Amino acid sequence: MEFRSPATLADMPDPAADAAITPRKIRQTGPRELAIVWADGHESHYDVRDLRLACACAHCINEWTGESRLDPSSVPLDVHPVKIEGVGRYAIQIEWSDGHGSGIYTFARLRALG
Repeated sequence: MEFRSPATLADMPDPAADAAITPRKIRQTGPRELAIVWADGHESHYDVRDLRLACACAHCINEWTGESRLDPSSVPLDVHPVKIEGVGRYAIQIEWSDGHGSGIYTFARLRALG
């Protein structure tokens, strides 16, 4: 699976954008790994299950306390992205093989996780 930023996003100069959190290419590099090439040339690699466990949506994290609601044992070991879509110019949303899909992974968060 591969996700590419739309040409308009990749080709448009944006003086306010920080190259450290601007992805140029997002792709699944293997059954267990997602890779992001950032505009500054850095490449981050993520274990896909770790990304699923890092979901920060209201279903997975208590919005008031910040405590995790997600039981790691409820996430299959073979969980993987089914679909990856861009959200504006700041994030991606991943639909997971376990049926979860409400989490938004901001580029800043992804860079920090990488």
